[in-house]
Amino acid sequence: MLRLSVVSAIVIGLIICFAVFDAMHLFFAIVLGAVLLAVAIYDFLQTKHTILRNFPIAGHIRYILEFIRPEMQQYFIATNLSGRPFNRETRSVVYERAKHARETIPFGSQQDIHAPGYVSLRQSMAPKIFPENQCRVMVGGKDCKKPYDASRLNVSAMSFGAISKNAVMSLNKGAKTGNFAQNTGEGGLSPYHLKHGGDIFWQLGTANFGARKNDGGLDEKLFQEKSQLDNVKMIEIKISQGAKPSHGGILPAAKITKEISEIRGAPMGQDCMSPPTNPEFSTPKELLGFVTRLRELSGGKPIGFKLCIGKRSEFLGICKAMLETGILPDFITVDGAEGGTGAAPVEFTDYLGEPIDDALVFVHNALVGIGLREHIRIIASGKVATGKDMVVKFALGADMCNSARAMMFAVGCIQSLQCNTNACPTGVATQNPRLMRGLVVEDKYQRVANFHEGTLHSFRELAGAMGFQNVEDLSPRDVFHRVDFANCQRYSELYEQIPKGSLLELPLPASFAEDWQAANPEAF
Repeated sequence: MLRLSVVSAIVIGLIICFAVFDAMHLFFAIVLGAVLLAVAIYDFLQTKHTILRNFPIAGHIRYILEFIRPEMQQYFIATNLSGRPFNRETRSVVYERAKHARETIPFGSQQDIHAPGYVSLRQSMAPKIFPENQCRVMVGGKDCKKPYDASRLNVSAMSFGAISKNAVMSLNKGAKTGNFAQNTGEGGLSPYHLKHGGDIFWQLGTANFGARKNDGGLDEKLFQEKSQLDNVKMIEIKISQGAKPSHGGILPAAKITKEISEIRGAPMGQDCMSPPTNPEFSTPKELLGFVTRLRELSGGKPIGFKLCIGKRSEFLGICKAMLETGILPDFITVDGAEGGTGAAPVEFTDYLGEPIDDALVFVHNALVGIGLREHIRIIASGKVATGKDMVVKFALGADMCNSARAMMFAVGCIQSLQCNTNACPTGVATQNPRLMRGLVVEDKYQRVANFHEGTLHSFRELAGAMGFQNVEDLSPRDVFHRVDFANCQRYSELYEQIPKGSLLELPLPASFAEDWQAANPEAF
């Protein structure tokens, strides 16, 4: 009772101090004292929180500080280069490009260019003008009837539900303005993805949201109707994503409105869980059969799949299935383990999956090894925010890049880390009408278009400074990784490049031999 007695003494002291002045102050002092005393008694008697039970009233200070810790860390403690997942320097680049503001920095780089892990490029003494037409690429293989002329940079998968309708519309109108595409994410094709006429990559997740039967399978009639809309340019089958591979999606119950429930076909009042696998296929050959079904139902549009690389033998099983069936996807989206999401189990985010650079090289090599690389586009999805990121991804084998969180920054995200609480202060990752009201589509869409334009411009300047005029000329030998203070290695030294067709004959490349032999086109 000692601590409660001390609190009581403080309250009585406050009342006496205020009483020295006048009756009005005394009234407020009594009310304040009564409230504090009630809180103190409640804290002392409750049994859920040890801190509050032992330190009535004062214990609340801990919870207040804990609540604002991310903001304190971001604004007062983190340096320009120390923040995670994106540091302040990267966020500032995005904000400035989105606003068409000044992008230059004073007094030199703040990067520690001698630190292990530092990635750098090398300029040419004969720089070139990198042509604008190299910033687009055609997607569509031999069985595709409606190939798509895509931008090299597009909006990565973000579902309506995970982000607000205002954010979806801002991204879509920005895509329309800048002539690039928006990926719907697995939450389905909503009216907000279609309202402003931007190009759409429709992602069909493991729950088949947007074209889902009651049992979770694909509603072919509904899929056919939606996939043949003019806005829908490509369809992406989501096998897994980097932030939570082999787990399925999670939309917290707090974010599920009646509208989202109807679009997804998911009940309200509980977390919306996507299954870890799609009921439409369970083997590599069945996956390719699903690709064929969707291609026919969509009228011949480009069909591909997205995955985070895990067990390499399973991806090689898909490669063997391609060889045996002759069925090829038009594109493969490679998601890195560093990818983000609004809600995921910590261990899945931190410890599962292959990082984007390693995965890109592997997928590129696998397709080269089976002699099919030129028929399939590779899309890199994993922390792409700058022109330098694009140079690196193209050098490692990508044809296109998708960006999610950087596009969120362009819309107004401040990395407040409230994505999974429905309390995003910028109205981006929330369904709270009061908060999303602050995100004005007519202002933010232009910032999305500006960021896209500025990032492509940065990529072109860097590639030109390196002496290139063609994306295909970039290679791992053009990117350098510092291994210690005095030594750098080219990515071509760190990552093996296997010869074309080398998986089709013996001896197999040593780095692929074990996984290739374990690969099975009949089972994952």
